[in-house]
Amino acid sequence: MEEEAKQEFTKDGSVDLRGRPAVAARTGRWKACSFLVGYEAFERMAFYGVAANLVVYLTTELREETVSSVRNVNNWTGSVWMTPIAGAYIADAFLGRFWTFTVSSLIYLTCTPDGACAPATRSQVAFFYAALYTMAIGAGGTKPNISTFGADQFDDFDARESRTKASFFNWWMFSSFTGGLVAVLVLVYVQENVGWGVGYAIPTAGLALSLLLFYVGTPFYRHKPVRRGAAAGPARLVGRVFRAAFANRRRQLHGDQLHEHDAAWYAAAGTKRRLHHTRGYRFLDKAALPAAAAEAEACTVTEVEEVKLITGMIVVWLTTLVPCTIWAQVNTLFVKQGTTLDRTVGGVRIPAASLGSFITISMLLSIPVYDRVLVPLASRRTGEPRGITLLQRLGVGSALQVAAVACACLVELRRMRAIRAASATAAHDTVPMSIFWMLPQYILIGVGDVFSSVGILEFFYEQSPQGMQSLGTTFFTSGLGVGNFFNSLLVTTVDRATRGGGAGKSWIGDNLNDSHLDYYYAFLLLLAVINLAVFVWVATRYEYKKEYLSDGGDVVAGMASRETEMAGGGKGKVVERSKVIDAPLVVVEEVRAV
Repeated sequence: MEEEAKQEFTKDGSVDLRGRPAVAARTGRWKACSFLVGYEAFERMAFYGVAANLVVYLTTELREETVSSVRNVNNWTGSVWMTPIAGAYIADAFLGRFWTFTVSSLIYLTCTPDGACAPATRSQVAFFYAALYTMAIGAGGTKPNISTFGADQFDDFDARESRTKASFFNWWMFSSFTGGLVAVLVLVYVQENVGWGVGYAIPTAGLALSLLLFYVGTPFYRHKPVRRGAAAGPARLVGRVFRAAFANRRRQLHGDQLHEHDAAWYAAAGTKRRLHHTRGYRFLDKAALPAAAAEAEACTVTEVEEVKLITGMIVVWLTTLVPCTIWAQVNTLFVKQGTTLDRTVGGVRIPAASLGSFITISMLLSIPVYDRVLVPLASRRTGEPRGITLLQRLGVGSALQVAAVACACLVELRRMRAIRAASATAAHDTVPMSIFWMLPQYILIGVGDVFSSVGILEFFYEQSPQGMQSLGTTFFTSGLGVGNFFNSLLVTTVDRATRGGGAGKSWIGDNLNDSHLDYYYAFLLLLAVINLAVFVWVATRYEYKKEYLSDGGDVVAGMASRETEMAGGGKGKVVERSKVIDAPLVVVEEVRAV
């Protein structure tokens, strides 16, 4: 009976909605995540029901020019992915993920556009954009918190739950793209063939249903206590460590003199996990030198390592911006390119945006293959529980995106030849070439997303310092946001530069049949190749997070990347998950070297 009582609650400090310790058997795991995964499917249907065909709505209903519509879609989408920075900060520092999500979801729901409020009068166009951007504000509180909240349902200190968590983000993205598939297959067809009002009303109903699913699961959710003492968050921590490192810049660095609390201090505090000292960014280690003044307190090694993690994540984040810019083409120039081609299938004219369904289909087919076939095969070869490391996964995704842009460029070259052969240079001429020539670029992006999108989300969650996971997730969302803004800037700059004050021919003109979209794709391809080379350079120098996770009397080290079991002296088995071993406070950096 004592053993049962001991195992009744979760080991990671999770609580229920009332702040009581969470009962392990009744809460969390896939029982709770099933409601969250259901929410994600319906919410993504609602979002892509608005986003997937927005560029067509702006050019056909609001009569905007091509460059203007692409810029407006990119700016709105960028805002949707940037506002999560504020939502994550509020969640981590003040309200927690559940309540931040609750407030934001109501804003999100009430401001989903209905299509009926956008005739081309100035006041109604302004109302339409106001609804769009208010929707972006609502998404800021939901997007960074819902996936992180899902990952919180698994206990890092429970071996079985920790292994299950490794698959969570794969299936999370599976549900996300299932909702997106319904949007690009069904909703865009309804919008173009039934009416925009009906086409935008369905996403609103879908969003309401998603919220209903979320709240039905409330009794089963686990919650992470809010670290209100860390309300100043990463900004103050980063500033403190950099100031201390600068102040100590002339002092000699001795590793054995670095200031750190002992394991008992962290066990008593319970709000953060102790981090192992790493060799990267050594200039920051001087922040942990004992303070010269008696009244001053030096930064701890863990605080310095948290800043190192944030710095390393920023460097990796910078290399994701070009891939995010490439993704921005899917709902903008890819759609406009498709509208010029022959879209008739069996006598039915399909919407150009529906081709985006092949991104979703290829991803939905690839995720189970990746999770159930490739990961076990690669794991047996590499010893990694994930098959390959997080950054290797991102690298494969980036390489596939390079191939996708190369395909888009080749397809555009063929389209230009078809235009010349048929003299189809007028703006509304249909190019005698099937839209399905664009399939390879969509499929490559879909398969690449299995590696890049899922990998980015998982990487930033896993590498975030304890208590900053929501902010860590915003590295993923803000990358998409900056990618959209960067694409907006690129499109505008390229249009102005190639138009030459009106004397030249724009690469991205209103009439794509008389433009040079192939030049723009070639430019993107060059950027993607350079970015991939930079990413490889960064990835080979990145040091993964290493945590001490206290579990009862044992001390185990942090982030799961490689899992090895070996016979150890004294304490029996030692489990290494791309980790370090603390036995009890003696650090052995790699088990395979023991």
